[in-house]
Amino acid sequence: MHQAKVFITRRLPTDLAQLQQVATIEVWEERQPPPYEVLREKVKTVDGLLCLLTDRIDKQLIEAETCLKVISQIAVGYDNIDIPTATAKKIPVGHTPGVLTDATADFAWALLMAAARRVVEADRFTRAGLWRTWEPDLLLGANITGATLGIVGLGRIGQAVARRAKGFEMRLLYTSKHRCRVEVEQSLGVEFVSFESLLQESDFVTIHTPLSDDTYHLFSDRQFELMKQSAILINTARGGVVNQNALYQALLDGQIAGAAIDVTDPEPIPIDSPLLTLDNLIIAPHIGSGSRQTREKMANMAIANLIAGLKGDRLPYCVNPKVYE
Repeated sequence: MHQAKVFITRRLPTDLAQLQQVATIEVWEERQPPPYEVLREKVKTVDGLLCLLTDRIDKQLIEAETCLKVISQIAVGYDNIDIPTATAKKIPVGHTPGVLTDATADFAWALLMAAARRVVEADRFTRAGLWRTWEPDLLLGANITGATLGIVGLGRIGQAVARRAKGFEMRLLYTSKHRCRVEVEQSLGVEFVSFESLLQESDFVTIHTPLSDDTYHLFSDRQFELMKQSAILINTARGGVVNQNALYQALLDGQIAGAAIDVTDPEPIPIDSPLLTLDNLIIAPHIGSGSRQTREKMANMAIANLIAGLKGDRLPYCVNPKVYE
């Protein structure tokens, strides 16, 4: 009987014993993603691929002389995978939705608070030996309680952020591709407004929209011009939603007061990026879902998808269910 083979593109924070019962496993042990050429060779000999957002699974790779029966990704998003080509080849693609909502919302809130009260700047200031005495105007930040929060994209994570904001008695505005049901708006205490109105009225703007043709560089020069000079931008969605050149100029010129981002374009951010020179910007290395419990759940969901695909069963969390038609 054929023993299934699986290639995993990074070490996982979970036990692989269940997967080892149904497949021979090869794990890429390096911190950096496997080169594209390595991936192309691997898919010629394995039945299952367990990958990350950092892996380019494009048309050329999927259409190679592949033995792939299933592609399983540890992420909610899958814009790195050519879904139409996978579907045409009858290869089911799995992802890990839902599980990272609270962890990412927590982190978005942590970034918002850190940026508002200049926590990272204060830490650097103290470590540099510059703290000499209490000063009335030292590192003054912005109030959060009672401020206006604009949420761009009111999906699961956006709604979770709104629930956290209610505890700070914030006025909550949102804009989204589709307006939510009235009962959802009422339960969250949110008000639907145009994108332009949200930018003009918000003290904080937090991004929770997927990356698509419509949202690529959704935030650029014009949008920063509309925002308050005291406003702070938070992005835990996708780096491509924000034009980084425009963000740099807006922060440098004082068009907005600050920003905190967990995602960049590209990732990782180049070490010579001018964004790294700014004091009014916090940059985290894409760790929004990075709690131990969440990452373990994500890995287990990805493994469940992988095992189902290897057995010929329907994936529990399938991106392209058309493969079963």
